[in-house]
Amino acid sequence: MEVKLFVKEDCPRCPAAKRACEGIDHLRIYDVDSIEGLAEASFHGVLATPTVIVVDSTGREVAAWRGAPPDPSELRAVLMN
Repeated sequence: MEVKLFVKEDCPRCPAAKRACEGIDHLRIYDVDSIEGLAEASFHGVLATPTVIVVDSTGREVAAWRGAPPDPSELRAVLMN
């Protein structure tokens, strides 16, 4: 599984989302102010930051938190399944 975190520099909730994702091995952080980040956000339908999306090995979305940081224990529970 891979975790994709979408953030913006001036987002007040993004630091909490980054902390919730600390220590996750397969984490990719996308800055939606960059071309690459905006393209990936568009692909996943991300309209708010922070957004955390968990995808499986086929790229299918397994879980997502949009516009708010995830609870760290809830995120890790999804990754354990």
